[in-house]
Amino acid sequence: MDSSSADKVLPVSEQDAQEGVSAAWCPVDRMPRRRRNQICIAIMALGAANFLLYTLVYAGLGGDARNGHREVVQQADGSTRAAYYVRGHFLRSLAGREREVSASWWIYSYLHSISVPVTSAAMIISMLVLARPHIMATMRDGFVSGRTFVTALGTVVVLVTVFTVTLFAWDFVAQLGGGPQP
Repeated sequence: MDSSSADKVLPVSEQDAQEGVSAAWCPVDRMPRRRRNQICIAIMALGAANFLLYTLVYAGLGGDARNGHREVVQQADGSTRAAYYVRGHFLRSLAGREREVSASWWIYSYLHSISVPVTSAAMIISMLVLARPHIMATMRDGFVSGRTFVTALGTVVVLVTVFTVTLFAWDFVAQLGGGPQP
């Protein structure tokens, strides 16, 4: 295959051909389908593994730092120290229960809490990329085109994820900034 034929992009459908829309409207269309599918499956496996690890650590610690807090504790000798607490919702009791953990476990737990929305969004987008040809084929004559639906859903997933991660990161920085570090 010469370079001139490699640069040609075939239309998606007759309607798209009339509108001048090419098959490579999305960057993932520019890579071989088999490779794209392997990458999507690997992303979904990593996201599932991250969620499983988060669940195991959450159960082991009895909660996570995102639901817990950090506070400055006055000791008997008058000195202060930072205490780190994780809290689990409904894991140990209906009200949840706090447990003090080391600073390193608290920081790890908080950072892992921040990573879960990111990997979940990556999983959703990977599933959307894998299902996109089917969505576009079945929504061809509907009120909303498949292409519009896929683009809108992907955009909503990205915006919600960015908002959530920003809130979590903001709270994490605020928690770390309150009081003396041990």
